[in-house]
Amino acid sequence: MPIMCRPTLVQRLVTISIAFLLAAGVIQAQSTRPRRANRQSAQKTTTPASDPLLRPEPASSPTARKTNPNDPLLDVQPVKPVVNTVSPADTRHAYLLLEQKQFAAAAKEAKELAEQHPNDSEAWKIAGFAELNLKQYADAAKDLEKAVELQRSSKQNDPNTESALGQAYVLSEKYQEALPLLVAATERSGSQPDSLMLYYRGIAEYKTGKTADAEKSFNTVVKLNPKDSLSLYYLAQIALAKNYLDTAIATLNRATVNDARLVGGWTLLTTAYLRRAATSSDPAKAEADYLSAVRAGEGLIKLRTDAEAVTLFGQALIGSKQYARAAAALERVSTTPDATGVTLYLLGVAYSRASNFPKAIAALEAAAKKTPDEVNVYRELGYAYEVTKQYAKALAAYQKGAALAPSDPDFKESIERVKPFAK
Repeated sequence: MPIMCRPTLVQRLVTISIAFLLAAGVIQAQSTRPRRANRQSAQKTTTPASDPLLRPEPASSPTARKTNPNDPLLDVQPVKPVVNTVSPADTRHAYLLLEQKQFAAAAKEAKELAEQHPNDSEAWKIAGFAELNLKQYADAAKDLEKAVELQRSSKQNDPNTESALGQAYVLSEKYQEALPLLVAATERSGSQPDSLMLYYRGIAEYKTGKTADAEKSFNTVVKLNPKDSLSLYYLAQIALAKNYLDTAIATLNRATVNDARLVGGWTLLTTAYLRRAATSSDPAKAEADYLSAVRAGEGLIKLRTDAEAVTLFGQALIGSKQYARAAAALERVSTTPDATGVTLYLLGVAYSRASNFPKAIAALEAAAKKTPDEVNVYRELGYAYEVTKQYAKALAAYQKGAALAPSDPDFKESIERVKPFAK
């Protein structure tokens, strides 16, 4: 009977999972979309919400403030327009509707006035503010653009309207257009920068590749409001992109303490712990990080129980050697439409490590059908066949793996080991 070497697991699991998360849009760097979540309520509650980065929403978003992730993260709190009582059009009633938060009625009336009086900046402005509150961001940006254009042409610039336009641009993902307006809004002399406008500025800088500027903006927000979980979330993303795992973990712990509903935060925190554990040279520290990843994963699955979230949680459980628990969690999502080859692969690994090889084989065979070019599936599948003395199938699995990774010595050794028994 051949002597088998169990495939090494930790580095492969982390590599596969990180690649999966990147493909799924869970770990997001410069392309992260902010997610749509209510910023105020998110920061005041301590019970689950949504912001998948397995999640995240995420928070990537970090919506309005949008927050993934997996985006989270933007929160509509438009500045209040100043009523214009001297205007070709009588906008007083439309403005009253806006003040009363009857946004749909305000938008309808203001747009009708704007059509009748196309050069009336006040009508366009009220329409834009109402649409911003209705989360009709593209329409809001278009109408606020018109208002700002008319204000500037008449030399009656209104900083509030320009700030709202910058916000509308961010929420409609026009980051290049948003940035100069938001820089102006946060650098006006004689006024304290508004933390919300600074947050939007950070988003625009982050999305346009100005990462250092974004980091500065988000840090300023956190100085003004240490409990701003969404700014902390983005600072953690920036730290992860630099592979500053300690900084990212500390920042994400702050973010999730401040907002237990920040799905993107829990997702990134779980991932960061897994990455640090996999690269640690100290077994005791690695074990502690895997247990911390499990705790972060528990925070995540309180908010989301889809296959992506459970797959990440399952990886944490496998890393902490809680194989039966990992198999039970992964089994529940293995047949759902959003189950991926990675989900099935990890299920197979969990069953294999728990010595339930028939179920491991079933899961790994399903993973091979779903991801036929994933080399590690054949490594695990070959091992499961080999330990159950199905040598011909083991040989075929190892040969398939070797064809995908011809320079991998493990497959060569495994082929030579089982070939005499494969008849």
